[in-house]
Amino acid sequence: MPILEVNQLQKSFGDIHAVQGISFSVEPGEVFTIIGPNGAGKTTTLEMIEGLMAPDTGEIHFGELNWKQHAIEIKKKIGVQPQSSAMFDLLTPKENLDLFASFYDKARSTAEILEIVNLTDHQNNQVKKLSGGQRQRLAIGLAMISDPEIIFLDEPTTGLDPQARRNIWEIITQLKSLNKTTILTTHYMEEAEKLSDRVCIVDQGRVVTLDSPSNLIEKLTKEREVRLSFQDGETAALDGELFSNQLESVIRTEREGTSLKLWTLNPEDTLLNLFKFTKEKDYLLEQVSIREMSLEDVFIAYTGKEWRD
Repeated sequence: MPILEVNQLQKSFGDIHAVQGISFSVEPGEVFTIIGPNGAGKTTTLEMIEGLMAPDTGEIHFGELNWKQHAIEIKKKIGVQPQSSAMFDLLTPKENLDLFASFYDKARSTAEILEIVNLTDHQNNQVKKLSGGQRQRLAIGLAMISDPEIIFLDEPTTGLDPQARRNIWEIITQLKSLNKTTILTTHYMEEAEKLSDRVCIVDQGRVVTLDSPSNLIEKLTKEREVRLSFQDGETAALDGELFSNQLESVIRTEREGTSLKLWTLNPEDTLLNLFKFTKEKDYLLEQVSIREMSLEDVFIAYTGKEWRD
């Protein structure tokens, strides 16, 4: 049984139709990621699910619970990553966690939360002295303090350096190992592809596609792009292009100077044939690579918009 079901959510602000019939379900223990261009309706959808605003129409169910009849019970089941402004800068991480824990009948151990978010060594430093990554880890810890079943993380790695971002990834992986359900929004395609069990792409207030990252990529195309660079000049690249066009597995080619790009349904066989060809011709290859399709390619295909971090 899904832990969360969203059915035909709609929300308008005057003439702006922010959300237009969004529906999906989330299974227990999965990392479910919502991505989309700016203005796609991600934040509005998330805020309706979190109970921060009511939909114009549509239904939100947490198992047998809904916001109209079971608001108190739902609040005990969910944890929401607070914005940094919700923290008390003059208190320490331990004091912030202890304070938030006092708001709930049941709370997870502060020491355990500090361990999970890797802030044990900084637990007695004032929040204002923490780095951006440490503050984000504390925000996730505050979302976890009530030991919720579902944790909402809204762009938790935005603005962080690569190492701090990966520290957050480790926490999300730990949440999964604890069988917590994580609903994530992110601006980073690599993050969504690496962490998510399923990805929901939203555009213009609607769900345009939803599946696991690997299935979304596989549905897009089975073609793979192979890139070669010839040390022996443009003549070698031209010969390589003519040879490639004779291979059944090659769909199309594109040559520029000494570089050759080709698209193939079977990169292994194509490369094997190309290596035999270059050896027979005594051509030297400077660089060879296979470009796999990514979640960013899926995003662009479905929304027509280039993703920018």
